Amino acid sequence: MEHAYILQPKERPFSDLYLCFCGYEECRPGHSFGPAVRPCYILHYIVSGKGVYQAGGTSYELEAGQGFLIPPGSQTFYQADAHEPWTYLWIGFDGGQAAKYLADIGLGASRLTFRSSRGQLIQDTVLSMLEHKTGSVSNQFLLEGLLYSFFHILAEDTDVYPSSGSEADSQYVRQAMEFIQNSYCTPIRVTDIADYVSINRSYLYSLFRKELQMSPQEYLSNYRLTQAAELLLITDLSVEGAALSCGYTDPLVFSKAFKRKYGLTPSQYRKGKAPLFSGTRSRQHFD
Repeated sequence: MEHAYILQPKERPFSDLYLCFCGYEECRPGHSFGPAVRPCYILHYIVSGKGVYQAGGTSYELEAGQGFLIPPGSQTFYQADAHEPWTYLWIGFDGGQAAKYLADIGLGASRLTFRSSRGQLIQDTVLSMLEHKTGSVSNQFLLEGLLYSFFHILAEDTDVYPSSGSEADSQYVRQAMEFIQNSYCTPIRVTDIADYVSINRSYLYSLFRKELQMSPQEYLSNYRLTQAAELLLITDLSVEGAALSCGYTDPLVFSKAFKRKYGLTPSQYRKGKAPLFSGTRSRQHFD
């Protein structure tokens, strides 16, 4: 028995991520689809039974609790088992940020399958989509929220992330770097960074040493000081203001760290670059 919904609005109100269709099917023994190429991303989740998924020359034998991703433009084939045919649900989606959001939860061209222990929540989410399939404005917003909820469910399940290897390591480091770049102006600590990417501090340290040849603290300090140096060159902020803008609450700590990196105090650094400025400045000096 198949229950499917195809969303074809005249104008899509969302661009980063949007639902194209969704469905739920109890497959017959041996039921198959493909080989075929699909125009958008599709995620299948197996509710019961088992089957096989083929993509990129690789065959995956999958069962209840697992799922698979079909990327757009990729030739794929999948078939229900002859004796224990699968029942699965699916969502088709696309958008300017779809690939990034998938990468954030560990899925992409090099990771097409996953396992989730939150099958009931996934099933409830898709069934709710099917219950609100009219094209009203309110349902468009509801469907968008349910699509993000689907990603939220997968993101909370650690089995979705690659369990080992350089891909997982790079992902943790990339997330940590993005967190630093977005939060360096606040007094964050390495513990906050590790908490954000959901790994312990010692593991984060080892990943940074392996990927960047520096510790998380060194990366954070270098990033803050680089931003502070730029502020000293292109703004009229006082040295204290530049320090506060880059997450330093103690001006003395900032000045010492700045001198270690650049060989000059913040005030000396600014004076040394004086030809780049015009006009006057009002600032406090502390070296």
